[in-house]
Amino acid sequence: MRVLLIGSGGREHALAWKITQSPRLEKLFVAPGNAGTQALAENVTLDVADHQAVIEFCRAERIDLVVVGPEIPLVAGIADDLRAAGIAVFGPSREAAQLEGSKAFTKALCDEMNIPTAAYGKFDALEPALEYVRTTGAPIVIKADGLAAGKGVTVAETLDEAETALRDCFDGAFGDAGAEVVIEECLVGEEASLFAICDGTHTILLPAAQDHKRVFDGDKGPNTGGMGAYAPAPVMTPDLIARAHREIIVPAIEGMARRGTPFSGVLFTGLMVTADGPKLIEFNTRFGDPECQVLMMLLDSDLLDILDATARGTLRNVTPKWKVAMALTVVVAANGYPGAYEKNTVIANAENLDSDTVRVFHAGTVRRDGQLLANGGRVLNVTAIGDTVEEARQRAYAAVDAIDWPEGFCRRDIGWRAL
Repeated sequence: MRVLLIGSGGREHALAWKITQSPRLEKLFVAPGNAGTQALAENVTLDVADHQAVIEFCRAERIDLVVVGPEIPLVAGIADDLRAAGIAVFGPSREAAQLEGSKAFTKALCDEMNIPTAAYGKFDALEPALEYVRTTGAPIVIKADGLAAGKGVTVAETLDEAETALRDCFDGAFGDAGAEVVIEECLVGEEASLFAICDGTHTILLPAAQDHKRVFDGDKGPNTGGMGAYAPAPVMTPDLIARAHREIIVPAIEGMARRGTPFSGVLFTGLMVTADGPKLIEFNTRFGDPECQVLMMLLDSDLLDILDATARGTLRNVTPKWKVAMALTVVVAANGYPGAYEKNTVIANAENLDSDTVRVFHAGTVRRDGQLLANGGRVLNVTAIGDTVEEARQRAYAAVDAIDWPEGFCRRDIGWRAL
């Protein structure tokens, strides 16, 4: 098969690494890719926002399957345009991608399908939103309705924090994404992520994972796109996984099908495990980043088979196998992230560390004049596998410590909940 993978982050490097292990693969292109994917595939310069250009590339290169990594192209409807051109694609339609593209859309589906989630209000103006917050009290959660690269959510411990977050949204801190806001009750419990691959009707569950969103140790500092993850998450017992599947994932998939917009792709279900059971925090419509990295380390089957079957509606013929192990990834980010950071700093010894148990997935990297340079906020995902969380953690941090990059930093407590 000839495959085009869209994206440039650590998620895409992990997907490329796994796809290239398939005996069915003839050629893999990544648009635009990074220095890590460059070693596995052919990176191509392609304006992903120009759907016709993507279609023409697919025709010229006889692409059999397009795999869409990030959410922005999905919300923009790239999967619809590819399918209309007769090109198979792994990823949901524009309408189905609204599960991630709009918090209010997801809340409406929860109301319709009786999916357990936080109580909420939806607002498109500042004053009514402020009044709702003052009446409800803190702690409270403020969410920009649209896509904000994982940074549009504030868990406000005080009314002052909530009001600041609301003003940021309506003052344009998140662009169009903050033109509407969803305000939620602050659920209490432990967060986890459960992934389901679906071809519109049939669903396969992947192992549950836990991400670390805050930038600093001890879950301090601002939210990020994710500073590390591990899987399987011990908090998600078999009973909780079955309940989340039954009460949240199945109704969501059925609700989308009932609306005439069936979901095909991977549904990322962000959960809060409360005293009353799992409740939905959010849906994403693509593999999590950095959760994808640990899931790919655990997958013991041909990923290309799974992606292709999903795109063609034959997922019920596939039964993935998973390693009996723990996987953990540490995100190494540029100093200053998630705020301003320096680009084009040199990274040494990041490419000599791969082994049977450790992989360094690239996120924000580029190769120039024979050197590996950092050109993003989250730069490397140092990922390891082991029999226990502690073993995977030790291997990952040993590899982190072997990398020579003074301009980078990481959290030192990834996996603390499991430990």
